[in-house]
Amino acid sequence: MKKIASYFLLILIVICLLIVSLMRSDIPVQELKTKYTNEHSKFIKINGMQDHYTDEGQGTPLILLHGIGSSLNTWDGWEEELKANFRIIRLDLPGFALTGPNPTHEYSIEFYVSFMKSFLDALTIDACYMTGSSLGGYITWNVASAHPNLVKKMILIDAAGYPFTNDTTPFVFKVAQTPIAPLFKNTTPRFLIAHILKQVYGDDSKITDTVIDRYYDYARGEGNRGAFLDVVKSLHFTQYQKIKNIKTPTLLVWGAKDTWIEPQLGKRFQQDLPNSKLIMYPGVGHIPMEELPKQTAADAQLFLLGTSSNANSN
Repeated sequence: MKKIASYFLLILIVICLLIVSLMRSDIPVQELKTKYTNEHSKFIKINGMQDHYTDEGQGTPLILLHGIGSSLNTWDGWEEELKANFRIIRLDLPGFALTGPNPTHEYSIEFYVSFMKSFLDALTIDACYMTGSSLGGYITWNVASAHPNLVKKMILIDAAGYPFTNDTTPFVFKVAQTPIAPLFKNTTPRFLIAHILKQVYGDDSKITDTVIDRYYDYARGEGNRGAFLDVVKSLHFTQYQKIKNIKTPTLLVWGAKDTWIEPQLGKRFQQDLPNSKLIMYPGVGHIPMEELPKQTAADAQLFLLGTSSNANSN
């Protein structure tokens, strides 16, 4: 018995040492601001949060909403390509990047829709184009459903909205819903972020150290890891019946190699949205605007300016 107890104690010590070796402290928000803000960065107080956003260009406002675990930087390529023809407004959604956690820990879709309405009201925007990736796409079509006169056209990029099955739930979501999930509030090694990026990119060669560092830094932003877990727990995707009633002209953009929100769901959006078109990009993963910024921005511009593109479309 003593021998078994000794082995058990040794294993416990090894596990504890492993956990300690993987622990990473939070990065203070001010440190992240110094590294990731620029002359276009602005902060506005919405619902008790200092929301980070940028506002560049002229023309019809084009609102860009990132996906889970991401930031407004996911749209860097689009901003460069589109600011000549649109007023580009990008923001860090509550729970992520420089905006950080919601003090109330509320991340339901109703909260995000209300937040976006308050944000646009604060900027005196009563009509706009809106584009969302993944979680941002989920928010976008829910805003269009709740406020049809606000969103003139929308672009959904590998958007969430339909319930996951056991076979289609992304690995990071499964882990976030397990009893060991709280460990990730303090243990987030860089290699884990690199692994997740390999899941969402179709072409690994496009994942630079700069991209990994940015996602890694934002993940460790003060309170962001806990907020990520809260967001995942709040995503139930029970509103999908509303999709069939949305009349907003819609461009659906999908990566054919998306393993997080599979291409078949892009086709389901196309079937359910009465005024939509789907573009599928071969060899591309979950975030096409990062892998193919010029091509996706060009197709977006053709759609928003009223001209259709036939490239890679279904």
